Amino acid sequence: MAVVSGALITSPLCFVSKSCDTRKHAFQFLFSRSLAMKKPFFMSGNCKFSGVDAGSSSRFRVSCKVQAEEIQLRRCSPFLESALLSEDNVLSSEWKAIPDIWRSSAEKYGDRVALVDPYHDPPTNMTYKQLEEEILDFSEGLRVIGLNPYEKLALFAENSCRWLVADQGIMATGAINVVRGSRSSVDELLQIYNHSESVALTVDNPELFNRIAKAFSSQAALRFVILLWGDKSFLDSNFFDEVPVYSYKEIIQLGHESRMILLDSHDARKQYAYEAISSDDIATYMYTSGTTGNPKGVMLTHANILHQINYLGDIVPAVPGDIFLSMLPPWHAYERSCEYFTFTHGIKQVYTSVRFLKEDLRRHQPHYMISVPLVYDTLYSGIQRQISSSSAVRKLIALLFIRTSLAYMALKRIYEGKCLTKDQKQPSYLVSVLDCFLARIIASILWPIHMLAKKIVYSKILSAIGLSKAGISGGGSLPSHVDSFFEAIGIKIQNGYGLTETSPVVACRHLNCNVLGSIGRPLRHTEIKVVDSLTDEVLPHGVKGIVKARGPQVMKGYFKNPSGTKQVLDEDGWINTGDIGYIVPYHSVGRSRHSGGIVVLEGRAKDTIVLSTGENVEPAELEEASLRSTLIQQIVVIGQDQRRLGAIVVPNKEEVTAAARTLSESDTSELSKDKMTSLIYAEIKKWTAECTFQIGPVLVIDEPFTIDSGLMTPTMKIRRDRVVAQYKQQIENMYK
Repeated sequence: MAVVSGALITSPLCFVSKSCDTRKHAFQFLFSRSLAMKKPFFMSGNCKFSGVDAGSSSRFRVSCKVQAEEIQLRRCSPFLESALLSEDNVLSSEWKAIPDIWRSSAEKYGDRVALVDPYHDPPTNMTYKQLEEEILDFSEGLRVIGLNPYEKLALFAENSCRWLVADQGIMATGAINVVRGSRSSVDELLQIYNHSESVALTVDNPELFNRIAKAFSSQAALRFVILLWGDKSFLDSNFFDEVPVYSYKEIIQLGHESRMILLDSHDARKQYAYEAISSDDIATYMYTSGTTGNPKGVMLTHANILHQINYLGDIVPAVPGDIFLSMLPPWHAYERSCEYFTFTHGIKQVYTSVRFLKEDLRRHQPHYMISVPLVYDTLYSGIQRQISSSSAVRKLIALLFIRTSLAYMALKRIYEGKCLTKDQKQPSYLVSVLDCFLARIIASILWPIHMLAKKIVYSKILSAIGLSKAGISGGGSLPSHVDSFFEAIGIKIQNGYGLTETSPVVACRHLNCNVLGSIGRPLRHTEIKVVDSLTDEVLPHGVKGIVKARGPQVMKGYFKNPSGTKQVLDEDGWINTGDIGYIVPYHSVGRSRHSGGIVVLEGRAKDTIVLSTGENVEPAELEEASLRSTLIQQIVVIGQDQRRLGAIVVPNKEEVTAAARTLSESDTSELSKDKMTSLIYAEIKKWTAECTFQIGPVLVIDEPFTIDSGLMTPTMKIRRDRVVAQYKQQIENMYK
């Protein structure tokens, strides 16, 4: 009887009966099976033949037993799991896949604390060595429960140490993770899961599981579910009777036991065929939280994100022991890439949230914080409220100091040559020298007052906030008044820019050239150009147009959306950002001599409002100016096809009531809508007085724009189209 063993054949035992050359046909049988499955096989053994009638016939009746021994394909992060790969697959310690960074960091910073996650149950501290081991165990656990290379595993959860382990564990298997936050609607999560062709699901906690269970059980195919936090006893199991649910600890345990067997047994390792993950392989699908339309699945490769890991250090010179405060959702490309980068420098990351931000800033005194403009605006408003609530004398002194410092820093930018300009003409050398000399003289007069303010006022603010090195802002437009304020009190804010489609950072301000009002210069190996929106011709520096970018961080494309990819990504690799901006011209002298090549953004092309007069208006300038008022919480400038601009405003009711009280002796507890609208209109008129366009009618609404209402994206950007659609009738009445 012949025994034929085949690798990667799904059926363990096959029986073949043929009147033929047994070896030939057994070989053909296995070969055809392996071709169908696109997998290799091995054959061994010999055949015994029994003649039907040995004396009268040369034909034999053969019974052949075919046995398949399954050898599974394992894809590995080449440096992280180099022990499992042959020398041909591991050429050097250079990172080829994102999870490779964890071995490097464990070797360099093994016993240093990598992360602190104090607000989950249980609270967690991990060293770099422990973090590497946890990622390896989770990755192996996924293999044990049936996750295969190239498959997609959805990860719907918020920021935590276990999110990081799960994210990196998935990547280390050669699978693709599909990330989204737990606050997204059930419909959106279901749409992302099905569109991405995910085979299984990792969820944050029992609350999310129970919220999505009914929809997913009937409309999605699930191989298994993993619960990152919480107890399985809190799960509503009625909807998943046939789908196994694993806790985070169970995955870690399964993975650890399997790893120990593999490391101890050569025979166990022989069950697998090993293959290194390539830099060009897709690492993740990140669905954009665009302000219009359904989310698109951005396909980012390991190489895309490794570009960020390798070069963000030019912007943020982090050193071992630096403390970073982490509060953004990690499914936001900005937070995600920055986290990967910082962990390669031996920092300590402390997880926090909006609820605990103020307390954690004071307690941990972070050197850096990576956040969005809204957070810095909130800190600014909190400081302003504290100053306003002080006694009249303290308030007067604080405001005098701040104004002096703002003037001092503005003069300092002039003589340091860090101002913005659109003028392509070189300034006069003599005029430039006199201009800078005068600015330096006046600044030297203000300097003692500025230093006194730092000692008396700003030092108290800094002790409450920390950020001794810098705050990094991205994911939206940083208001100029917030930018200037933090510079004046001695906190550096580095404003950056990017898209999910660019992994995300394409440009950022450097500490040694932190030019306010800009997004800095492009990252290394990144190109930016400004083109005409109609002709696509490259525009000279100083001329406003559509910003395009190109570099190693640009996405592979949108998943299952070639037409969408073609709309934003051309054949030469340039991605259309959809933003309007210009590049500062190079000057050898004058106020802008150190600002050449810096990029300035002025709004989104799709946000442009075209009035019935034919004038084009960028609403960002008006909105930013209006938000300087403490009476305004949120604002959306409108006016498409109208004769004049209008605005939808969410008021800060406490501040409006206080303002009304100072203007009137009467009871203001029940402030009328007309009175509130008048106050808001006056504030808008005051703060936008220097803008090119003015706002006419104002619609004051009670309910703020939120993520839950669908009027804001998960990254806190207002969905203009949805706001306008929801208040369509009121807007029509307002313009009447």
